[in-house]
Amino acid sequence: MLKQVEWFIEQAIYSARWLQAPLYLGLIVTLVVLVIKFFGELLHLTTAVWGADESDVVLYVLTLVDVVMVANLIVMVMISGYENFVSRIDSVEANERLAWFGKLDHGSLKIKLASSIVAISAIHLLKAFLNAEVIGNDKLILLIAMHLTFVVSALLLALIDRVAMEKEGKELKPENNKKAKA
Repeated sequence: MLKQVEWFIEQAIYSARWLQAPLYLGLIVTLVVLVIKFFGELLHLTTAVWGADESDVVLYVLTLVDVVMVANLIVMVMISGYENFVSRIDSVEANERLAWFGKLDHGSLKIKLASSIVAISAIHLLKAFLNAEVIGNDKLILLIAMHLTFVVSALLLALIDRVAMEKEGKELKPENNKKAKA
């Protein structure tokens, strides 16, 4: 009897991973919203480009790049998160698979997410610098501090992941070994 209760609890816990599936479907909706936002910004850029100065055009382009970076982040989280925590995606043919498809574990996903956040933060910081005449120095200093916090966090995550891999006895990728030896 106790063994049956244990089996039932374990099955319930393991099956609970499917509760995450609606969250990944929600990310698809978020991606659709970002596509709409991207084309709205692109339309804004194409209509405003004739009357805008160079720095305004750069700001519009940085906004487009920012939206694309966030969309990339969402796709990465959707695919690798679903594969790592819910179920393997077998319906995608081998010739259509992305290079990182099925290769991101939760540790490398965290590092890629942190790197993406740093890149997005850098874009926001660059936009702030280009708009420095209307943004106060105190806000610029706060944005720099936030960006540096993201950079340090990403570096610490990478360091922690590297130490954990070395503790587990896993070899680093050959390109990482070259960098470590240099």
